[in-house]
Amino acid sequence: MSGSGLSGSGIVEAEVAGRIWRLSRPADLESLWASMGEDAPGAHPGWDDDERLPYWVELWPAAVLLARFVAQSAERVRGRFCLDAGCGLGLCAMVAASVGGRVLAFDYEPEALGFARQGIALNRELLGPEKPPLFAVMDWRAPAFARGSVDVLLGADILYERRFFEPVAALLDFALAPDGVAFIADPERSVSAPAWKRLESLGWDVSTPLSGRVAQGGQDMNVHIRQISRRYRGETDLMRQGA
Repeated sequence: MSGSGLSGSGIVEAEVAGRIWRLSRPADLESLWASMGEDAPGAHPGWDDDERLPYWVELWPAAVLLARFVAQSAERVRGRFCLDAGCGLGLCAMVAASVGGRVLAFDYEPEALGFARQGIALNRELLGPEKPPLFAVMDWRAPAFARGSVDVLLGADILYERRFFEPVAALLDFALAPDGVAFIADPERSVSAPAWKRLESLGWDVSTPLSGRVAQGGQDMNVHIRQISRRYRGETDLMRQGA
């Protein structure tokens, strides 16, 4: 694979609301690891830093169900500022844009975003006349947009490690407008199971508007869409902290 990672890429497909979306990627995760070799630290610059493993090369079932939920709930995103956190290959971002959302999608990995941008060209007809998403490199611990500006926050399988809870909770608090809402697709990982009660203890309302079983890329998982919104708590409201 070249330094840019954009040559010799493969294609993965996903069905969303009766339409087939095509996404560009360098390889599936298993093949990519095999090509790196077991004893090849530094075989890809950056993948050893901060435990940055290339999970983004896969299209996970959680992203597919979240994209389907967005497509079926266009009124939730049309005309609104949407943030896709940890966007990976960009499926949810593109679907949200296709139904009229104003989408900023970010990922920690620059290489992932190169492939996500290729997806815009691959799905030009499905995006139609709508403005495509803007893809940006960003660390969710240092958000580069205005506090309280996000109407809809999307996240697919972003709580797959316990250490991610605090940054995600902080991102929700920073990003969401007072009446904003987040939709996080949770594939029933044991590691993420405590997250929803913990968010409720911090003053968030959490519900589950959709659940489903999704088979994608050799994975077959039960996935839940968690809807998260603010519960106003006077002086303890997290939006007041640090203001």
